[in-house]
Amino acid sequence: MSETDGLISAYVSDADRDAEATVRPRRLAEFIAQDRVRDQLDLLLQGAMRRGSPPDHILLSGPPGLGKTSLANIVAAELGAGIRVTSGPAIERSGDLAAILTSLAEGDVLFIDEIHRIARPAEELLYSAMEDFRVDVVVGKGPGATAIPLDVEPFTLVGATTRSGLLTGPMRDRFGFVAHLDFYAPADLETLLHRSARILGVPITAEGASEIAGRSRGTPRIANRLLRRVRDYAEVRADGVVTLKTARAALTVYDVDALGLDRLDRAVLTALVDSFRGGPVGLSTLAVAVGEQPDTVEEVCEPFLVRAGLLARTPRGRVATEAAWRHLGRTPPNGTFGVEVPPVPDLFSLETDQP
Repeated sequence: MSETDGLISAYVSDADRDAEATVRPRRLAEFIAQDRVRDQLDLLLQGAMRRGSPPDHILLSGPPGLGKTSLANIVAAELGAGIRVTSGPAIERSGDLAAILTSLAEGDVLFIDEIHRIARPAEELLYSAMEDFRVDVVVGKGPGATAIPLDVEPFTLVGATTRSGLLTGPMRDRFGFVAHLDFYAPADLETLLHRSARILGVPITAEGASEIAGRSRGTPRIANRLLRRVRDYAEVRADGVVTLKTARAALTVYDVDALGLDRLDRAVLTALVDSFRGGPVGLSTLAVAVGEQPDTVEEVCEPFLVRAGLLARTPRGRVATEAAWRHLGRTPPNGTFGVEVPPVPDLFSLETDQP
């Protein structure tokens, strides 16, 4: 996909990392929205600090771009502790994890992103480290192999996952605190955009922030990314102020429409409506029609299209809903859907942990 297509992807890109570090909240009080999770975390951390012991291990789940990494860094900052950051795919062998665990100082925070993708041998090693602060390193092979127990300093594991359903039962049970992050409401995204604009030194009006928030798919990462692109447009082709007119013109240039759909999203809907009369159509056939891989359509496009009520997954294939026809400016034919089209759901109250 092109750079433009990735503009409204909730997954972090290399270009996002430095930019996100600038606007990322440093303390729990600065974290916008997610009030329930924030209050629960505050109680957990305050109680641990009063007891003088590390808090329970923490599992953060939810779609990408909602602030799981920010919360992990906030946990370390609130505790005044160091933090080690890694990811599940990076831990291929149990020895890799043992090296990380034995290097932790007392009270440190270990953050493992995408923890559901950790290798099974490493996961089993993590069990004893989480419960008993001990790891057994196996030396040698075959009958002569011996297990050497190594003590680990008391630490707090913060795990993040976008697919909590893929976590094993034993892993999930070892977390003392489990929180799910929900999509942001437009009003919360507007507050976030005003904060980010102040940090970046970008003049922004209330109407400009509202326009960007409405096209951000309920995701802070997308909102901040769109703000940076609108800032570029405002500085080059306008007077530098992000207004309603400037935001609309900039997002038109970047092919982000009023619902937050990009070129590929609209291509999927257009193929369904124009080429297949609304469906149903199989995923592979639909992917060929838009010139993308099936996993790209399934993992990048479909989650939001389903949440927005524009596409339905049925046993017979993908179906464009009546809302999709209307969004594309088409008149839906009667009796071609094969499923009863439900009302468009609330985008900010649904979990998306779907296979």
